[in-house]
Amino acid sequence: MGLAERIGEAAAVIRTRWAETPRVGLILGTGLGGFTEQIEIQAQFPYEDIPHFSKSTVESHAGRLVCGTLSGVPIMAMEGRMHYYEGYSLEEVTFPVRVMKELGAEILIVTNAAGGMNPHYDLADIMIIDDHINLMPDNPLRGANDDRLGPRFPDMSEPYDRGLISLASSAALELSIPAHRGVFVAVSGPNLETRAEYRFLRAIGADVVGMSTVPEAIVAAHAGLKTLGFSVVTDMCLPDALEPANIDKIIEVAGQGGERLARLIPLVLERIE
Repeated sequence: MGLAERIGEAAAVIRTRWAETPRVGLILGTGLGGFTEQIEIQAQFPYEDIPHFSKSTVESHAGRLVCGTLSGVPIMAMEGRMHYYEGYSLEEVTFPVRVMKELGAEILIVTNAAGGMNPHYDLADIMIIDDHINLMPDNPLRGANDDRLGPRFPDMSEPYDRGLISLASSAALELSIPAHRGVFVAVSGPNLETRAEYRFLRAIGADVVGMSTVPEAIVAAHAGLKTLGFSVVTDMCLPDALEPANIDKIIEVAGQGGERLARLIPLVLERIE
C-alpha cells in the first residue's frame, strides 16, 4: 500500500468521529503535555487506534491525538511525537503531518524542547524558529515522489512562515514572555552532544539544538502547509561551562517553558487571519 493510501486510511478513521475541518495541526513536544486541557475537545484517539500511526515510546509523551477547537479555531493536536531516535523512519515520524494536511489543515505549529547554545538565552526561554539546519542522517522525502502529496524538489527558502513569526513575536511581547528568533539544528540523538560538537553547531549558525521538528517542517513545506515553530530552552549547552545533563531537570524546565507556550499559542491562534 502506498503512502497516499495509508494517509487516506488514517484520515478516514479520524473522520468517523470528528467531522470538522482543522485549520491548524499542532505537535506538542516535551513539557506541553497539559496543553490540551485548553482545547474544547470533540474527539480524541490513542495513536494505536489510528491506522499506520506509530506509538510514541517517550515516557513524557502521552501518545494521543486530540481534536477540537482552541480560541475558536478548529485544531488537531498531537500529545507527543515520534522521533527518529526511537527507531522510526522519517516517513513514520512525519506521517501525522500528512494526515493533518489530508484532513484540511493549512498551518502546522510545532514545538520542542531544545538545548540552548546562544549565551544570550536563558532556561525556559522561548525561541521562535526562524530557520533550521538539518543534520539528521536521512530525509523524509527520500525515495520515489508522489506528486499528489507535493513536488519532487520543494523550496525551503522560507520553511517557517514570516507572517506567523511576526505574529508570534508580537504576541510574546504583549504577554511579556521572553522570546527570541533563531536557528534550530536537528541531530539524530538520543545522546546529547559533546563540548566539541556544541562548538561546531554554534559555529555553523545554530542557536538551539534538538532531535525533532525539522523532518516535520520539511514535510509541511512539501505538502504546502505554513509552519510556525517554537523551541523551549531546557538546558544551557555552553562548551566552557558544560554540566552533565539532568533529564529530570530538563523536563522540569520544559514544563516551565510549556506554561509560557500555553499562554502564547492560544493568542497566536486567536489572531491568525
